Amino acid sequence: MSGILFEDIFNVKDMDPEGKKFDRVSRLHCESESFKMDLILDINSWIYPMELGDKFRLVLATTLQEDGRPASQEYLVSEIEGSRADSFEYVMFGQVYRIEGDDSEASSRLSAFVSFGGLLMRLQGDANNVHGFEIDQKIYLLMKKLAF
Repeated sequence: MSGILFEDIFNVKDMDPEGKKFDRVSRLHCESESFKMDLILDINSWIYPMELGDKFRLVLATTLQEDGRPASQEYLVSEIEGSRADSFEYVMFGQVYRIEGDDSEASSRLSAFVSFGGLLMRLQGDANNVHGFEIDQKIYLLMKKLAF
């Protein structure tokens, strides 16, 4: 699928381990099933409540268009309707602000840091799964809880 940087199923392993900083924000600590990636993600828990043990599908994409067409610079409702976002329950738009590598040569782990208007994300794991991320890149985060 064109425009997708990363996709996997995640399990919520911990929530707000350092305590709750804001009433309507939760910090999720998650692990992916297929690629064993670590995810720390701030979400608006008032809009999209999550609980320990929840499973969700996460997609990080450069565009909401199924055909991979780049998003325009202006926000248009017509671009959202009939898009990739229709299949998800929670969507955020943000920007990659930092990419870090592990200092040891034996490890090939990378971390991509994204800000979604102040809600932060860190995706960490094998460099092969984070290779498409670039500093200042605009990306969409799409989530959907899975029933089990």
